[in-house]
Amino acid sequence: MIRFDGRTAIITGAGNGLGRSHALLLAERGANIVVNDLGGSIDGSGASSETAEAVVKEITEKGGKAIAHGANVTKPDEVADMVDQAILAFGAVDILVNNAGILRDKSFSKMTLEDFELVLNVHLMGSVTCTKAVWDHMKERGYGRIAMTSSSSGIYGNFGQSNYGAAKMGLVGLMNVLSLEGKKTDIRVNTLSPTAATRMTEGLLPPAALDLMTVESVSAGLAYLVSEEAPERTILCAGAGGYAATRIYETPGIYLPPSEQTPEGVAENFNRILDPQGQEMFTDGSGQTIKFITAAAKHFGVSLG
Repeated sequence: MIRFDGRTAIITGAGNGLGRSHALLLAERGANIVVNDLGGSIDGSGASSETAEAVVKEITEKGGKAIAHGANVTKPDEVADMVDQAILAFGAVDILVNNAGILRDKSFSKMTLEDFELVLNVHLMGSVTCTKAVWDHMKERGYGRIAMTSSSSGIYGNFGQSNYGAAKMGLVGLMNVLSLEGKKTDIRVNTLSPTAATRMTEGLLPPAALDLMTVESVSAGLAYLVSEEAPERTILCAGAGGYAATRIYETPGIYLPPSEQTPEGVAENFNRILDPQGQEMFTDGSGQTIKFITAAAKHFGVSLG
């Protein structure tokens, strides 16, 4: 059975929806919880400590241990204080769940740069700021579990969410790099791509569909991603009891000799470039470079040894 006894988890945006569900589940399974929530509205305006305190009360009334912290995830000094308070209260930080987020949806032509930047700051830079605040602590202890929260809106696209989609796909890139950098010290970084009935999805789907999209079913996946048995650099998609993984593959592609390395050459061979037969998943950015260089060297008879 997956348990979190003795572990401490910081969960951002944990006053409502998915964050609250994550906090309750991890607490139920033994984790000490830092319930972080600025207490603002869905568009990021306003602030209140009431929601975070309410979740802490739920946890403590069931015999769990939790504290609240209202840090704005985009402000390094407030996040640093949250981490300090977590260590003071529970001795360490083992788990970070980057869940906080806001929405300011509009088509790109109607969206202001201010709204684009704000959403990017909360989702992407907020996750960066919180992760940076615990990273060295986890390295020193030789243990850490970090979950980013992405979205199908970033992985696949969704009309009217260019700001949100850009931030959410950025988190996948962040996961990929941090998974490599944290491997030696057992810091495992994964990404959750959830779909659930929350404040962010109200009004977008019919009630019958929302009834199926429980936050608890998503939190089950999240709990595995931050467990001792956690995988690495996995994008776990979860919603309505369904679980899947998104993986990024690269087609084998082709090699064109110098005389054909033209826009026309690319256009004429585009179907071959797209052919998925034999596609592979690279584990770091050098894989693509090595593939292309190897093909070129073979064409010219150049030894790379």
